[in-house]
Amino acid sequence: MMKKPNPEQQYLDLMQEVLDHGVKKIDRGTDIELYSLFGRQIRFDLSEGFPLLTTKKVYWKGVLHELYWFMSGQTNIKYLVDNNVHIWDDYPYKMYVKKIKSSKLKVQSLTKEEFVEKIKTDKKFAKKFGDLPRIYGEMWRKWPTRTGRTIDQLKWVLQELHDDPDAKNLIVNSWNPEYLYTMATNKDASRFPICHNMYQISNRGGKLSLQLYHRSADLFLGVPFNIASYALLTIILARITGLEPGEFIHTFGDVHIYGNHIEAVKEQLKRKPKAFPLVTLDKKVKKLADFRPEHVLLENYDPHPMIKAELTVAGGLYDPKTGKMAG
Repeated sequence: MMKKPNPEQQYLDLMQEVLDHGVKKIDRGTDIELYSLFGRQIRFDLSEGFPLLTTKKVYWKGVLHELYWFMSGQTNIKYLVDNNVHIWDDYPYKMYVKKIKSSKLKVQSLTKEEFVEKIKTDKKFAKKFGDLPRIYGEMWRKWPTRTGRTIDQLKWVLQELHDDPDAKNLIVNSWNPEYLYTMATNKDASRFPICHNMYQISNRGGKLSLQLYHRSADLFLGVPFNIASYALLTIILARITGLEPGEFIHTFGDVHIYGNHIEAVKEQLKRKPKAFPLVTLDKKVKKLADFRPEHVLLENYDPHPMIKAELTVAGGLYDPKTGKMAG
């Protein structure tokens, strides 16, 4: 009987395919080279372990706090900064610098480090400059409508699943054209990209499965984080609905490796994947409002060492006058 391949091998094979067959592209606004495939999918059976990749250490604390930030509908980075999670610092900082430069006031802008410290220590400053309107949490929990009311998509899909266990419409969407790219007015346009833009849940024989559509995916840095985040979301939603966790299915549109990540990717591909860890939820988690990062226990995670690479702050509103992304 053939031994079943380690489920992490799907991810490694996809990285190798990008290296071998990826189409060269240039990221508009940053001019960074990348290599890209279109239309791929990987799947993880959550009964076989939690898909926190082992061929390099994944930033688990960041996964926990970011997912809670999304699920609780927050939009201000102060929560993340207060918990020493800095994965979203760049976009509000770019927006802050742009505001200061365009202001008639003669104010010298803070360094990024000073900006982050002020977000942490000054509530008024954080309220003014730390907000990322229309980020995932707001779209999931407070989708804005033309009438001024908001829609809690995440709460709705859970209620709909309760009312109709065979429902096929259980979609949470973050892609709102009114606020994205050149579809938006300059005033309304988001200054950051919506990359993992839609997910759907489904009850399959008493197991809750979740499929993510990821329209633009940074395979080396972002995707390992996203796999863990949405797999954990699947487990949490399964608990709330009284179902068992089923599959996490990760469907990609444009999946790519940045040119400055290639050597790091080659290093990771030399490593042999290990057994996935286990995740358990505290029994206190029975509804959406119950979930907190401290309710998640990760066990038996034994990854290879971290591989560092530079984050590419790409996407958002393109300014044709400068040839760069607008702040």
